[in-house]
Amino acid sequence: MSEAGPPRVVVLASGSGTNFGALRSAIEADRCHARIVGLVSDRKKAGALQRAARHGIPTAVLPKPKGETRDEWSARLAERVRSYAPDLVVLAGFMRVLSPAFVDAFPGRVVNVHPSLLPAFPGIDAPAQAVAAGVRLSGCTVHLVDHGVDTGAILAQAAVPVLEGDDAASLHQRIQVQEHHLLPRVIDAIGRGHLALDPVRWLRTATGPDAVLVAP
Repeated sequence: MSEAGPPRVVVLASGSGTNFGALRSAIEADRCHARIVGLVSDRKKAGALQRAARHGIPTAVLPKPKGETRDEWSARLAERVRSYAPDLVVLAGFMRVLSPAFVDAFPGRVVNVHPSLLPAFPGIDAPAQAVAAGVRLSGCTVHLVDHGVDTGAILAQAAVPVLEGDDAASLHQRIQVQEHHLLPRVIDAIGRGHLALDPVRWLRTATGPDAVLVAP
């Protein structure tokens, strides 16, 4: 992490940027000890780009052209992300699977938020998977990214009940509310040295009625 101040964070986002917005708002309110130094998207029309631009955060767009391999595109992405000199890379609604080479370029420093209680329901459409499976409890997980799909070390989780009559959209909406709380808390814990990443261990955990579920 940066010794001169809060950790430098680059956000990768593909969509509207609600998790990015929650992280930025928490930083602005001094509830998250971090600094967002850039946002990169793979989609030119991603709402996250406009959110970042409104607040003076540098942005970049790197769409993946047809014919370019994942490894080739990930190498370009790694080069662009590296130009921001980040301490952490945060995937906030980023819809592409990163290559092992990208992950290895930022070892133990790539963080993702996923809308399920991993290891249950990895991959796409996790809320739909939960509804189809008939589980009574779902939620979200903040985890490190490794070479697998949603298989990295779990940093923290927040539980969300699956209600009678829930569909994928209604469940996902309530899960997102918890994502917007959980992601900034985890990044804050990393920035303040309350959560170590190598190996993963909480040095100081949350307490009280709103405490998140942490692992280990």
